[in-house]
Amino acid sequence: MATSIVPPSTGPAGGRPRRWTCDEFHQLSDEGWFEGERVILVDGEVIEMPAPNPPHDMAVGLTDYLLKGLFGAGYWVRVQTGLPLGQATDPVPDIAVVPGSPRSYPQHPSAALLVVEISDTSLAYDTTAKANLYAAGGIADYWVVDLVNRRLLIFRDPLADATQPFGHRYATVLTTTPGNSASPLALPAATVRVDDLLP
Repeated sequence: MATSIVPPSTGPAGGRPRRWTCDEFHQLSDEGWFEGERVILVDGEVIEMPAPNPPHDMAVGLTDYLLKGLFGAGYWVRVQTGLPLGQATDPVPDIAVVPGSPRSYPQHPSAALLVVEISDTSLAYDTTAKANLYAAGGIADYWVVDLVNRRLLIFRDPLADATQPFGHRYATVLTTTPGNSASPLALPAATVRVDDLLP
């Protein structure tokens, strides 16, 4: 389960919580404030995510390996690195596929062709609030590798919805199970077997 943590603040005792920008969040990270922690920035708030377990790490590795082979040259498959979606939000996705190469991005990219989260203990968060966050960020293709139920959830067609967290949601949610496959929007002719994503 995600929990909120607050880096040291310069404000007086009893003052309002300090909200952070992406630049400040990355600077704090560079300075070692989050050493050994897995954190993201959501609407100015630093959120501590659960520590990954071996199945999670294996699924990240499997997904990384598969997508690198699938997308090939001309794309960069980024693993657990920054993806600022606005001035005060960086969800640091498990996997983000962007066009180009590492040299194409002297700063963190702010959009991706495909975002993938590997979910076990964070499944509820990844499929609700975090999905709304990615929809608000304009991510057209968001996948959740659901380790709990051994399936792939695909979120598409982001749209505005004032009733949802972050004011957006996905209109389409597809469920794909082992024995079946899916195709990224960016590579519609390619095939990803769900079994190949699961440990």
